Amino acid sequence: MEMISSVFTAINGVVWGPLMLILLLGVGFYLQAGLKGMPIRKLGTGFKLLWGGRAPGKESDGEISPFNALMTSLSATIGTGNIAGVATAIALGGPGAIFWMWMTALVGMATKYAEAVCAVRYREVDETGAHVGGPMYYIRNGLGPKWGWLGGAFAFFGCFAAFGIGNTVQSNSVADALETSFAIPHWVSGVVMMVLAGAVILGGIKRISNVAGKLVPFMAIAYFLAGIIILVINASQIGHAFGLIFTYAFNPVAATGGFAGAAVMAAIRFGVARGIFSNEAGLGSAPIAHAAAQTNNPVRQGLVAMLGTFIDTIVICTITALAIITSGLWSSGETGAALTSMSFDQALPGVGDHIVAIALAVFAFTTILGWSFYGEKCFQYLFGARPIMLYRILFVIAIPVGAMAKLDLIWLMADTFNALMAIPNLIGLALLSPVVFKLTRDYFDGKDVMAGEDR
Repeated sequence: MEMISSVFTAINGVVWGPLMLILLLGVGFYLQAGLKGMPIRKLGTGFKLLWGGRAPGKESDGEISPFNALMTSLSATIGTGNIAGVATAIALGGPGAIFWMWMTALVGMATKYAEAVCAVRYREVDETGAHVGGPMYYIRNGLGPKWGWLGGAFAFFGCFAAFGIGNTVQSNSVADALETSFAIPHWVSGVVMMVLAGAVILGGIKRISNVAGKLVPFMAIAYFLAGIIILVINASQIGHAFGLIFTYAFNPVAATGGFAGAAVMAAIRFGVARGIFSNEAGLGSAPIAHAAAQTNNPVRQGLVAMLGTFIDTIVICTITALAIITSGLWSSGETGAALTSMSFDQALPGVGDHIVAIALAVFAFTTILGWSFYGEKCFQYLFGARPIMLYRILFVIAIPVGAMAKLDLIWLMADTFNALMAIPNLIGLALLSPVVFKLTRDYFDGKDVMAGEDR
């Protein structure tokens, strides 16, 4: 076991090292530049399409509405990264890490846009009549059969990552939070989550999207409002908090209290890494959900998809970050979800930690739902549609196992496979970027842009 851990530690150090961060940011910046900043300029257009996409048009192909496709994507991305990940970035990189998290999101919007455009453009109809897509399909269909092995590699890594980062790690986080705040035993949390998640997951993408379409907006708005209340209470510190973020984004922060100090490179490293962990731009997970959207226009779905990165990082993560920094506890030496809980509880004594525990539980639960679909589609790409129910059952059974297990090795393996997913996806996006740029120009020039055209 120690040898396996050592091997994955070595691999993880490479795949999540500086080269990976440069690759993620580099491809995102290249796409943002090639699109001439369109994802930022057309943010309002994206929200209009999102609102209009709550119900699909009668002539649209696909299984779920564009709105529910985004909610399914957000269900997987809004999770522990928004609570524990942000706190860890601040605890290790200082307040300046949040600035670099924002920068990651701004270039990540272009990456997420391109992922969804390619997902709808190159999706297929499987043997059951459902629309399937994602990096494995747009690599194979967009770049040609000779690139099929790269799509297969993405699917292989995705199957394993889903059981880790999208299942056992999440259920364990929920169990920890509920035991700490409400004294609920791990096994009880695990069994309850298994039953609730199983009732949704075994029903497939339509049931997952319906639940996500109702639960994600509710939980995101509730957490946002709770954060706003915290910021109203700490209003006098908001200006100072922004000052710390911008100052320490470019200057080293000295040790203070329990904070060990951090160089600028630490702020960049942890801000970028935790930003990517939170919004998943470039990992290739979200386009699997967007491929099932009831739309025939890949650009329109891309405009909706890019909102996921904005909502996740610019809105939700910022609320968490400001709550932590305005509390003054960021330098206490505490880290992870415990730091967020302390910060909320300082403003709302006896209530704040419960709010964080409930938010973490709901966020992690919906992450399990979203990743079950991602893993299922990766599995289907490799083995076909027939054994999908077996995968769903195994995925559900893994939930209580994760809730009760010690996950150091599983977390390490899942984190490694998560990074390995990004490599083939980013290669595919870079090579398919001319298609993304052309489709975008055509759409805004008023030309028809359809899924699967000229293929």
